[in-house]
Amino acid sequence: MEQIKEPLINWDDFQKVELRVGTIVEVQEFPEALKPAYRLRIDFGEEVGVKKSSAQITDLYSKDELLGKQIVAVVNFPARQIGPFMSECLVTGFHRQDGAVVLATPDLEIENGARLA
Repeated sequence: MEQIKEPLINWDDFQKVELRVGTIVEVQEFPEALKPAYRLRIDFGEEVGVKKSSAQITDLYSKDELLGKQIVAVVNFPARQIGPFMSECLVTGFHRQDGAVVLATPDLEIENGARLA
């Protein structure tokens, strides 16, 4: 059984991370990426707006099935340059043993911008 890694965080640390639900409104190929990825535009509602992200999720998801899908992302990281693309949020997911990423998603539809409680 894997142990929880140190250092442990406290509630205030967790509260600093803004994990919010957004709906993918645009999916494009990202041929310039070093590893296969998509360029995404994600709508996080009125308060946060639309943000861009690069996501290495091509193993399990097609462009068509991603369009309109709700995902969970960190929206308060600083923007990060990934090749010619500026990523503005971090889409979350879980690595399978084969390295493919399974997206973290709400199991029921929820308002864009809802924050993880």
